[in-house]
Amino acid sequence: MSKNKLINYNGRFCETDFENAFISFLEAEKWIYLSGDKIVRPNQKEVLIADDLIEFLTKNNPDLDTDEVQQIVDNVRLVGAETDFATLHKVYGWMVDGINFTLKNGTVKDVALINFDTPKDNIFRVVNQFTVEYVNNGRTKNRRPDIILYVNGMPLCIMELKNPADDKATIADAWEQINIRYWRDIPHLLHYCPLACISDGVKTRLGTVRTPYEHFYAWRRVNDDDKISTSPFDEMRTMVKGVYSPVRFLEIFRDYIYFQDKEFDDKEKEIVCRYPQFFATRLLRDSIIKSVKERSGKGGTYFGATGCGKTYTMAFLARQLSMRCASKIGSPTILMIVDREDLQKQGSKLFTKSTEFLGLGEVCVVPNRKTLREELAARESGGFYICTIQKFCDREDDPVGLINERPNIICFSDEAHRTQLESAKRIKFSKPNEDEKEHLAPTEENMKALLSKPYAKVLREALPHATFVGFTGTPIAETYQTFGAEIDRYTMDQAVADGITVPIKYHPRITKVLFDKEKIKMVEDYYKQCAEDGSTKEDIEASKKAMSSLQVILGEPQRLERLAVDIHDHYVNACSGDPDRVQKAMIVCSKREIAYKLLTIFQEKYPEWFVLRKSPEGVVCTDEELKELTEMPTMAMVASVGKNDQKDMYNYLGGVTNDKRSEKLDAAFKQEKSNFRIVIVVDMWITGFDVECLTYLYNDKPLQKHTLIQTISRVNRKYPRKEFGLVVDYIGIRDNMREAMKMYGGGGNTFAPTDDDVEQATTVFIEQLFILKDLFKNEDLTPFLNPETDASLRYTLLAKAAESVFKSNELLNLASDDGKKVKRVSFKTYFLNMVKRMRIAYDICQPSGNLNDEESALAQCFMAIAGFVRKMSGTDAPDTETMNRKVAKMVEEALKYNKVESFLDIGEEEDIFSPEYFEKLSDVKMPASKLELLVKMLRKQITEYSRTNQAAAKRFMEMLEETIRQYHERRKHLSAEEAGETQEATSEEIIKTATEQALQILQHMQKDRDSFRKLNLTFEEKAFYDILIMLRDKFNFEYGEDKELDGVVINEKCQILARKIKEIIDLKSSVADWLNNQNVREQLKYDIKVCLVKNGSPPQYSPEVFRQVIEQVENFKENDIELPECQHASNKADNSESVTASRIIDMASAGQQFVTHLPYYSSIKAACHDLSEIDVPCEDVQWIDVSDEMSRLDESMFVVSAMGDSMQPKINDGDYCVFSHYTGGSREGEIVLVESYNIKDYDSDNIACTIKKYHSEKRATEDGWERTRIELIPLNKEYESFSLNPEDEGFKVLGVLKKVIRK
Repeated sequence: MSKNKLINYNGRFCETDFENAFISFLEAEKWIYLSGDKIVRPNQKEVLIADDLIEFLTKNNPDLDTDEVQQIVDNVRLVGAETDFATLHKVYGWMVDGINFTLKNGTVKDVALINFDTPKDNIFRVVNQFTVEYVNNGRTKNRRPDIILYVNGMPLCIMELKNPADDKATIADAWEQINIRYWRDIPHLLHYCPLACISDGVKTRLGTVRTPYEHFYAWRRVNDDDKISTSPFDEMRTMVKGVYSPVRFLEIFRDYIYFQDKEFDDKEKEIVCRYPQFFATRLLRDSIIKSVKERSGKGGTYFGATGCGKTYTMAFLARQLSMRCASKIGSPTILMIVDREDLQKQGSKLFTKSTEFLGLGEVCVVPNRKTLREELAARESGGFYICTIQKFCDREDDPVGLINERPNIICFSDEAHRTQLESAKRIKFSKPNEDEKEHLAPTEENMKALLSKPYAKVLREALPHATFVGFTGTPIAETYQTFGAEIDRYTMDQAVADGITVPIKYHPRITKVLFDKEKIKMVEDYYKQCAEDGSTKEDIEASKKAMSSLQVILGEPQRLERLAVDIHDHYVNACSGDPDRVQKAMIVCSKREIAYKLLTIFQEKYPEWFVLRKSPEGVVCTDEELKELTEMPTMAMVASVGKNDQKDMYNYLGGVTNDKRSEKLDAAFKQEKSNFRIVIVVDMWITGFDVECLTYLYNDKPLQKHTLIQTISRVNRKYPRKEFGLVVDYIGIRDNMREAMKMYGGGGNTFAPTDDDVEQATTVFIEQLFILKDLFKNEDLTPFLNPETDASLRYTLLAKAAESVFKSNELLNLASDDGKKVKRVSFKTYFLNMVKRMRIAYDICQPSGNLNDEESALAQCFMAIAGFVRKMSGTDAPDTETMNRKVAKMVEEALKYNKVESFLDIGEEEDIFSPEYFEKLSDVKMPASKLELLVKMLRKQITEYSRTNQAAAKRFMEMLEETIRQYHERRKHLSAEEAGETQEATSEEIIKTATEQALQILQHMQKDRDSFRKLNLTFEEKAFYDILIMLRDKFNFEYGEDKELDGVVINEKCQILARKIKEIIDLKSSVADWLNNQNVREQLKYDIKVCLVKNGSPPQYSPEVFRQVIEQVENFKENDIELPECQHASNKADNSESVTASRIIDMASAGQQFVTHLPYYSSIKAACHDLSEIDVPCEDVQWIDVSDEMSRLDESMFVVSAMGDSMQPKINDGDYCVFSHYTGGSREGEIVLVESYNIKDYDSDNIACTIKKYHSEKRATEDGWERTRIELIPLNKEYESFSLNPEDEGFKVLGVLKKVIRK
């Protein structure tokens, strides 16, 4: 290599050293170095290496003679168009597609200027010291770019470098050289250079010669499976290897540089892909090809952070599929489905201007299914169509499910599935008339009940052989079930690190509210009165939920007034710090009515914000800009209209012209110089709405998970001089934000349910559906199964079925959720529980689309019947809406003072992408949902198995407990020093190992349950066979001989004895109500003992062996026993010790209650209220005799049974604990019964009641003592304490211990 190298200045590193180093890196990638002063050219205005171009054309086109080759070279050299940008676009088209040329013999052919298919046939040169002359005002001057990359004699990429050792030399200076000086002075060079690279040795960024400075980005991956490189010192290396290796360079050059169609050249839009777009496109392309070949229909899911350019990723992918994959999948037709019309318009603006780039022919927006069907039928390939999910799924005017059966249809879904998630799981009820009352009785005629289908099923019915691809910034479980596995991801923290989006800072300014306690008590009294008047429990709970969801508080006028003042002052002060930069703002409210109230307050206080202007005062606009602008207020509200809106709000929102008004405001808000600067929204514009200058988001709405991320991401777009977006929080979403950031910000979490998850849920769903079908075996369910059934008839049948459930007097046995106990409940309670259990499984397996039509239809109908049942009540009692209105007024009266408080000092906003914030995220506990689901299911399955086979169930329970013990042990020893990805990976590995072990237990248990056939026994006989084998091994006596037969070990003597025991049981159990007949039971025990003795098991008399066999005998038929559901207060272990009938009774006389007997809550879960959707109370409290231990009782006392040994030696497993209801006062040092939904473990099935010693820490404040920490302490030193937040609303002390009664 011979480089014209300058001498170092005083031994210091200079720019030429860096230039030579960069060239060396390129040479290592097989670029051939050539010094610019060695290139032969007629003059220094020429920018082509003509010899290279001639050599390439001659070698690759033997049919061209010398004159024809020279003519093509001259065409390339003398190219021109209306503008410099149009010339660049024209030349790029020649480079990619070839130049259209007519040979001397009249043949027309496209002559390739670059051989993309065989890269080695091209000439790759890296050139420096290349002087380019230009003339300015009659004087000849020159420019000398640092490095130019030539392919076949054409300059394709220009590089400007700055000295790494000079802290004043920046890549911004390099960008100015290209975008200002070179375009001004030597545009004839840039006509051939679509690409540009700027570097100072630390920052190395890629863009085009028309890319704004803020959109030059680093390249952080070299290969598909590489981890992202975050070190700035790696930027140059990854750029050279990831972009400039010749094969990769040609790949990017050909397919990843985007120009709009030529007719839009006046917009001068040229974009090169960013590295996440490039790799996502490649990986999705390969996944789609695989899916098409395998006919799976699932092309995969791309998890791309909001603001990272998913729409352009779709464009790059569409080009790949249309132009590079025809030999593998044929020429495709692409359908893009979006979830809102504004996204449809946004997508159409890009794709309708990209027909040349996409290479698919027509690009159009389709208005409905019928048009889409016609368009697809009219072509066998090609075409790009955009449609909203609402129109795609709307079959009211288009009942035909099938749209097209072609396999070469690729469907891109841009968040569209989210719209369909919940509505696709339930029956839809339509009102008979818009003018009729909203609240119709269940018997009202003309109501319609329409079945729904999951989005995945709708897609497959419409396009059965198509391949579906999901694009989302906030994936959820259903995303993967619909579109398939995650193919690639690019998270929010990566986007911020790459500078693709700006950081988001968080500033909490909570509106503090105080209540009049006496008036709040009146609210509780009112609810009690409603219950006495006949309001259903469901209506009361729904009202409480509505009234406690802050809507009443958020809409309180005095609070809104203070909120308006605070927002105004904050916005004005923030903008004054940089008055020349456009800084728009969005206010997010929880309800439209509240948003409108807030708007009217702004109108009253700040009328200057509502004066109509085209642009703000002081903003300079050209005549052309003023023509584009319309008169707007500074602030406006954007929302849909409701049919029952008050007149003022209805008219303000545009009434019937709401859509047009929203479009007008949308366009104005996106115009930088428009006077419209602040928008108030509720649900509109918080997803998929991009305004780069939107800087401030004032949040007054409860947000969580994907909705929270989508909303705050409105302020993360890049804009000149915008350093960050700011979220000002008035409602307190800090914890939700941390959880959402843990999920979507950049962790390694996956949201996809595995095939095992779906399979397990499907098994549970089918079991529950079978039970529900059996409940209705005397009913004709066929109208529910027929999709052609008249919707009005289906509604009538649903109402009739609900009425029969509501009126039934039948009693049934209901097992508790953990399957441990059984109790007698009403038909209605049993039905609602079965629906609840079915629904939990249904929500997991339904989105996959694997359920057949009958299963899905019946599930929806049973859920609809349950909804009817919960609503049916006396007509005179207050319903939810009536209670809401009454309580709203009472709560408003109870609000007596509020103010806005900043929780942080000025300037202390949290940067949610800072390392410090991500450290806090490590404390956010993400649920190991699959493991929890699996353990819960295993417990239930084992408990179910124990009802017929105690021995086998005990064995599997021990295996499960050991798995859980190992899991907790490994988690406990996870090194605190391990940080970041290492700790996350280790944690995930622990969960994965435990999950695999639990799955193995499940598989072993299922295999064991089915093994009775190989033993030549019935399922019931095997239960006794197992107990006999277990007792033989446990007590170490010989009985029979174990022999292996066909891979199964069989003991013939145990086989025979098991059958005999079963025969005795069958004989005795034929007596009616045999379990309640003491004489029959005693005779049964005697007969079993005689049978065991006669058959020599055990060889010597053993009371313990007899006892355990009898336990299995009684357990075998005990499913019909009426027992209360028993979910004990948790000390973290199981208590299977039965209590004597003499101690506990179902009913106590008035003379016994609180004299000799106390209430015994066998279901502490019911006693402490279950927060699940269907609350099944313990209908009959039991009573326990405590007269031997206590002489003085009172009505505040109650009894629960303890579990486990964490409170030893004071409380043992199974002891009865007498508590007194806690009504106030100090609890320090007391042993208490506590409820907290932040104490969770597998044993308690996530119902968190526990017995512990109470300790709290306090500090003095101006208002008195304030608790800072609560600790629940076990007496057994082997157990750890629980620490709780005093502000935890889920925490409650239920009682203080008075007495322990040994079991």
